[in-house]
Amino acid sequence: MSAVVTPDVTPEWHGDDVSIRDVLDALSQIRERFDRTEAGDDEHPHPRSCVMTLIGVVASASHEQLAVRTSRAISAQHPAQSIVIREDAPVRGGHLEAWIATEVQRPAEACATECEIITLHVRGAAADHLDALVDPLLVSGVPTYLWWMGTPPFDKRDLLEALRICDGLVVDSAQFERPYHTFRGLSALLNVAHHRLGLADLQWARLKPWRETIAQFFTPRDRRSFLGGIAEVGVDYEGDGRGNRIAAALITGWMATALGWNLKRAAAGPGGVVVAHYEAGGRSIEVAFRSVRKEHLAAGELSAVRIAGAARGTTFRLSVQHDPERMRSTPEPSYRSLHTTGGEDDAGIELAERRAEWHRDVLHENLDSLHHTATGDAPGESRPRASTVFRFDRRRQDSTTVLLTMIEVGEGAPLRHVQQLEGEDVPSLLLDLLSTGTHDEVYNRSLASAAELVEKF
Repeated sequence: MSAVVTPDVTPEWHGDDVSIRDVLDALSQIRERFDRTEAGDDEHPHPRSCVMTLIGVVASASHEQLAVRTSRAISAQHPAQSIVIREDAPVRGGHLEAWIATEVQRPAEACATECEIITLHVRGAAADHLDALVDPLLVSGVPTYLWWMGTPPFDKRDLLEALRICDGLVVDSAQFERPYHTFRGLSALLNVAHHRLGLADLQWARLKPWRETIAQFFTPRDRRSFLGGIAEVGVDYEGDGRGNRIAAALITGWMATALGWNLKRAAAGPGGVVVAHYEAGGRSIEVAFRSVRKEHLAAGELSAVRIAGAARGTTFRLSVQHDPERMRSTPEPSYRSLHTTGGEDDAGIELAERRAEWHRDVLHENLDSLHHTATGDAPGESRPRASTVFRFDRRRQDSTTVLLTMIEVGEGAPLRHVQQLEGEDVPSLLLDLLSTGTHDEVYNRSLASAAELVEKF
């Protein structure tokens, strides 16, 4: 039996073995009570503010907790209504178990707003009666987004019926239980869903640093011609099996649609190696996919992207690596380091050296006062030691979340750039996708191209 989730906050209302009518009545009473309290005796009730309705469908206690926490994080920034539906829940009786929690936001220069989080536990699959469940609860005049955590049942017509009341569908293709088949079902929505429906994928949002880094290489005017000279692409990913190539297919589909590549053939070999051949303007582009073993990366996560070619007599090579390989470890120093590198790789060393340089600047700017505070001696009698960078093999958060970019153009010296990645928290990724209304034509084209490639794996 599934676990029962205890709400993080005390709900305004809880009903056991209730109907949607009971939930709607309780919701109306909560809104009326809030309006009267805020307006007081001398004012009319203020207009209710709501920018969207977010519906989260979950199948486990952990996903339910994540959906509720994400809804609360979004409500802290935007007045929104959230509905979390737990399917196949341990419901007593023949109806629903429901909770309504509220959070009041009081902006400095605006009226207070009440954000609602409605949690529904239902029997059976949510897709079987999703539209009947949520339609009476929706706020009219604002967009409705369906966030399906886990694996959506794209093979059920009931899901298509439910999507008619939604303006956008958000999924995470990295969490699909059967990623190969489910990803193909996701791409099929481009042809069968209503034209107003937007599609969004959290995995696509996680690929944003990769896409930006690759695009930035070709941004300078003198490198624009390189776009037409790409001859080979290599993509490394973690994990085995075709289901773990979804992110690799998406990044390849993005490049293919942007540059007008046409897929001709693809063949899978042993060890997770796949080679795809594209054509554009009479030339051939080879894309090689390779499975690598990096235990600290999630299955299907990108490890590296390499692009090489030549244009106008100049060769070029771009390499983007996520958490580059560590070198042989060295003994721990006998004294404590202020700026550990997290390994002997270039990325960790460069990040540590940046921090050490900043630390030295701060120390020198405040040399006299810091010395006097620490020792009690008169200012200027001695100087603090400069910060030191020690290199040793230890994984740290700041050096395992970096992209190391290596650039080679012609006979010039290689260029190196280290980018520290921001945390991939779900609320930030979700808000980034919702900010476009889930209508991203670049993603749609990349999804269609990736699905074509996946079918040939």
